[in-house]
Amino acid sequence: MSKTRKAFVRALMGIALLAAVVYFANPVQLWGRLQQANPWWLLGGFGISIASNVVSAWRWRAMARWLGAQMPVASSMRWYFQAIGLNVLLPGAVVGGDVYRAIALQKTGQAKAASNLSVILDRVSGLWMLCAIGGLGAVACASTLAPWVRLNTALFITLLLAVTVIWLLLPWALLQGLRSNWFRLPGAWLEPVRMAADSPDFLSQLWLQAASSALVQLLSAAALACGAMALGLHLPPAAWGFVIAPIFLMAALPVSVGGWGTREAAAVAALAPFGVPAVLAVGVGLLYGVFALGQGALGALALGLPGRAQD
Repeated sequence: MSKTRKAFVRALMGIALLAAVVYFANPVQLWGRLQQANPWWLLGGFGISIASNVVSAWRWRAMARWLGAQMPVASSMRWYFQAIGLNVLLPGAVVGGDVYRAIALQKTGQAKAASNLSVILDRVSGLWMLCAIGGLGAVACASTLAPWVRLNTALFITLLLAVTVIWLLLPWALLQGLRSNWFRLPGAWLEPVRMAADSPDFLSQLWLQAASSALVQLLSAAALACGAMALGLHLPPAAWGFVIAPIFLMAALPVSVGGWGTREAAAVAALAPFGVPAVLAVGVGLLYGVFALGQGALGALALGLPGRAQD
């Protein structure tokens, strides 16, 4: 199957899933809820989502510099928002935008391996912290979630805390293993990772990635919560800490355009334990998608902006 046909099939799958979820949630009620959304909460959510991606761009630049690739702050911001525009327009969730970022960095004369790895590891950094915050959010919501999965609350908390702590320590353990020659990375293309692990400031760089990734996810959770509050849905902060993990992970799957369909389906499932009706859950997912569309429009405009010579 050709790439064009695969992209077309993915787009159809996303549209079909979105249509099914909207139908399940009652489209008439959903439209009524969206029409009554509070514009101030929507504006706040959009602004916070932009701030989240500004921090994401800054984190990517920090990762690239750690791996030995240099780029100006302005370039990192422009390329990141251009990538968001491509993600919104192209099938395959975040894949298209990530490829664009890697190519844009390579075109400035930076090494191919460092450019590609900066994008891959930047994405990994975000997913790493997303899962960690999701785990901690689930622990804080144990009284609600443990009965839902039919587990004893104390056992639920113990298991999740253990897994989350191990998950948080995993990058440090891997980098420390590289520094101590406990194992070696296969392939010359991973050489920038070995050099990053051997750098004298590797621990501070790891803390920088952890802190910036945590800030990105907390801002994203706040943007999601703003969309919910625009619809009159109020949940504790810990609940949003939990639900961002399944919602954002599903939205990142390369089976739709811009996460439409998968994001809304995940919102229904993740918010169900908190007693949130499907119509509201779908509305929350749709509004977060609208925030992404708005940033995609900014990114599409940025595609036409010329880069400066030093970029």
